[in-house]
Amino acid sequence: QVQLVESGGGLVQAGGSLRLSCAASGRTFSTSNMGWFRQAPEKEREFVAGIDWSGGYTVYVESVKGRFTISRDNAKNTVYLQLNSLKPEDTAVYYCAVARNGVSRYSAGYAYWGQGTQVTVSS
Repeated sequence: QVQLVESGGGLVQAGGSLRLSCAASGRTFSTSNMGWFRQAPEKEREFVAGIDWSGGYTVYVESVKGRFTISRDNAKNTVYLQLNSLKPEDTAVYYCAVARNGVSRYSAGYAYWGQGTQVTVSS
């Protein structure tokens, strides 16, 4: 069993930055592939970024490429999502998740989820 706790969300003006953290419990974090998703009101949950267990492979949805960066610190059992140049359309609840196998763009590919952290970008 893995527990995930996200933090770092908040209210920011367009063009601003936030750093989201996802702290994981459990001894398997360092061998787990991870993902970040987001869900805006009345929209489906959307893949944002993924990272493999080593940090050597990352993948992003097209809309955040060049603005968001996913990283991890296995010594701290934490995965991060740096959000730069934020836009109002980035407003959503952001979730981290542990992949069942490889990094996937689909929520069904993830076994454990955090409770989410709200990011609100004002125009």
